[in-house]
Amino acid sequence: MKLFILVASLCLTLSTVSSSLQPYEAIFNFGDSLSDTGNFLLSGALAFPVIGKLPYGETFFRRATGRCSDGRLVVDFIAEALGLPHLPPYLALSKGQDVKHGVNFAVAGATALDPQFFYQRKIGSVMWTNDSLSTQLGWFKKLKPSLCTTKQECDNYFKKALFLVGEIGGNDYNYAFFVGGNIKQLKASVPFVVEAITQATSALIEEGAVELVVPGNLPIGCSAVYLTLFRSPNEAVYDKRNGCLKAFNGFSKYHNSELKRALGALRLKYPHARIIYADYYRAAMPFYHAPQHYGFKSGTLRACCGGGGPYNFNNSARCGHIGSTACKDPSSYANWDGIHLTEAAYGHIAKGLIHGRFATPL
Repeated sequence: MKLFILVASLCLTLSTVSSSLQPYEAIFNFGDSLSDTGNFLLSGALAFPVIGKLPYGETFFRRATGRCSDGRLVVDFIAEALGLPHLPPYLALSKGQDVKHGVNFAVAGATALDPQFFYQRKIGSVMWTNDSLSTQLGWFKKLKPSLCTTKQECDNYFKKALFLVGEIGGNDYNYAFFVGGNIKQLKASVPFVVEAITQATSALIEEGAVELVVPGNLPIGCSAVYLTLFRSPNEAVYDKRNGCLKAFNGFSKYHNSELKRALGALRLKYPHARIIYADYYRAAMPFYHAPQHYGFKSGTLRACCGGGGPYNFNNSARCGHIGSTACKDPSSYANWDGIHLTEAAYGHIAKGLIHGRFATPL
């Protein structure tokens, strides 16, 4: 039985499910701001990060936790569906802390490729963090001896653990796009990004992981930051149904198709492992198609929290900075701060994954 069928079978009775019936007893998460639960904030990469104060975290936690949203993320909803606690960030762990239910290694701003790739191309100065996917993998390897010691012990433990490898890779493209890179140039970097993701996935399997979920990228052409930075008077660059930038969504689909192809090869190499592709793109597109149906009465393209402009994204007054304001009801918006989604949007994506519709193979 596959991951999301197992999880879905629990969703109706989460409050009464006993631990003995749970398909997974731990989650280990790697990625960027779409799943960081506090590592960036704890890393000290920025002296005064806005994600460390309200309105970030206002919806669910009632305080800022280091999550780049108003509330919970996809990884939080998956943990809840499994009856597991929200994952502690790796950098918050104390000596001797019980981490048997898993750890979150994701860092906001992280890239799939190592920082050197960007510094060599003279765009390293715009990076939020140097804690790339390989750094996160190193953290996991460092933690592993506290999880299990013998091969048999590790095999028994990891067969009940779920590994989420991403979403990662979005920032590899964001950094380049935001400093003037074009789609043709960025397409040339896709094989390198995909290889970094698959190498990390392979490394985790070599460490004992057998149950892995690897998400693709979201439709960036529907993101307020892209819609603002690449706004055009030419109506032909937008899809009529959603108002998103067609070329940038096409780029996301290209990355995702290459990732799916690479994961197919990885399945042949590791037939004993279950490698599931999580289609974030297709899970998100329904609420861009029909915002009202999903409760987004204030829309999906305009940010809830921002400093004005057609999409409420202003780079000089971003969410949390002076000149920005947050909407009264984030649940009526899909976009939180121009770059990241609201808890409500992440909830819909998680629901689509948990019930199997956007997870393959099943």
